[in-house]
Amino acid sequence: MSDFDIGRWRPAPFLPEADSRDGSLTFVVATLCFLACLTLIAVLATNRAARDWTSQLDGQATIIVRPKANETPDGAAARAAETLAGVPGVAEARALEKEKAEALIAPWLGAADLSDLPVPRLVAVQLTKTAPADAIALDRALKAQGLDAVVDDHSVWMADIQHAAQVARWVGMAVFGLIATAAAAVVAFATRAGLAARREVVEVLHLSGAEDGFIAGLFQLRFAKMAAIAGLFGAGAAAIMGAILRLAGGGQGLTPVLPITWLDLLAVLPAPLAAGAVAALAARLTAQAMIRDLA
Repeated sequence: MSDFDIGRWRPAPFLPEADSRDGSLTFVVATLCFLACLTLIAVLATNRAARDWTSQLDGQATIIVRPKANETPDGAAARAAETLAGVPGVAEARALEKEKAEALIAPWLGAADLSDLPVPRLVAVQLTKTAPADAIALDRALKAQGLDAVVDDHSVWMADIQHAAQVARWVGMAVFGLIATAAAAVVAFATRAGLAARREVVEVLHLSGAEDGFIAGLFQLRFAKMAAIAGLFGAGAAAIMGAILRLAGGGQGLTPVLPITWLDLLAVLPAPLAAGAVAALAARLTAQAMIRDLA
């Protein structure tokens, strides 16, 4: 009497549900997804830092005032502030104290004694948000009052920051693309190894009339599921790392170096789907190419 129960019998899958290499492959793909998600979070934080810096510089100007022979430095700065306060497009003009001016120079000169040096006075100008005055208007008003002053509208600094942010953005996207390509190459290699190990199965399926698309779909579905699970692990680890970096810097994260926000962590949500899609495409293209060679 046979123990075979046809009611409980189920056909075995063409591909085994588990493979000894799945653990290593899952780890590699998860690591690549982790690095890709961290890169994406860093790009978002870098863009935010650049916007914050430029917004702080935009709408402000600094005036460097040099006193003439018949006036004191403080008097020249006060006269410049009074002159600029009446210029259309200027919300506020304030002469900085000598101590603040010396504090701005200290990082370049160190703890040197500046009492004997002709340190110029500075005037901080806050421009209006609507129709702000430009550097030409400020310079014209200062010269009209006979003041020896230099207007710095921070345009050079803003251009440098925007250029640096653009470079960081392109570098981040290049790294992101490189990691995605590496993940596709890993999946393609695993697909090729899986097809080579199951050459006989592929040949039998061909003899049974199975189309190339059906056979490729088996490998596509297998590796897409594996990559999606690995992407979930990698994205979760990246979100945890981002949360640690967010909390490490206090209330505003690692501001201004890396101002990560909680919303940035949501950027990792599409990672499992993206990993699955990349793996599915790589597996299908590789399987179709190999199946044509085996046929």
